[in-house]
Amino acid sequence: MMADCNVVVLISGSGSNLQALIDSTRAGDQPARICAVIANRADAYGLERAKAAGIATRLLDHKAFDGREAFDAALIEAIDGFDPQLVVLAGFMRILTPGFVRHYAGRLLNIHPSLLPKYKGLHTHQRALEAGDSEHGCSVHFVTEELDGGPLVVQAVVPVQPDDSPDSLAQRVHEQEHLIYPLAVRWFAEGRLRLGEQGAMLDGQKLPSSGHPFRT
Repeated sequence: MMADCNVVVLISGSGSNLQALIDSTRAGDQPARICAVIANRADAYGLERAKAAGIATRLLDHKAFDGREAFDAALIEAIDGFDPQLVVLAGFMRILTPGFVRHYAGRLLNIHPSLLPKYKGLHTHQRALEAGDSEHGCSVHFVTEELDGGPLVVQAVVPVQPDDSPDSLAQRVHEQEHLIYPLAVRWFAEGRLRLGEQGAMLDGQKLPSSGHPFRT
């Protein structure tokens, strides 16, 4: 029996990816265990999702701190109190300081709603439509000091329909996020996924620059 991999999830909003992770970790053979959910907003509905699942929650309001460094120092203290092997960003709308990222180097994952390296930052669905892209999607990556720029783990591709709006495209991308994020967390928890000197490694092999392709 593999030992549990303790996971702390950071959120700012509704927590739909958090719910997908909660649902996946309830599978009997899943070694990942969400031990805490931490939010920087009191109105983050993901806190209710965590409480309903019996998961410890913490609220750390960034507005109560004097700058990013002070907030991130308090966040590190809160996270480390749960002794996690992995920290997962699930709609955590904060740009993290280099010190925070270095502290969790190799054990910090994020999901981004685009096929990175395309469309780092915000409004990704709108930007994909404005560019006339035929494909869009989402990416799980290790977090580094470069915003949305860490080594890719897995990507899911969504075809863009002629009548898509940003909302309709976002909805289909979300469905894929809810599949590939639990997959990446599982790989890490099973010891299959690691960040090596050459980039993201799966089963000892360097992943391609676009990450592992995911097809439903």
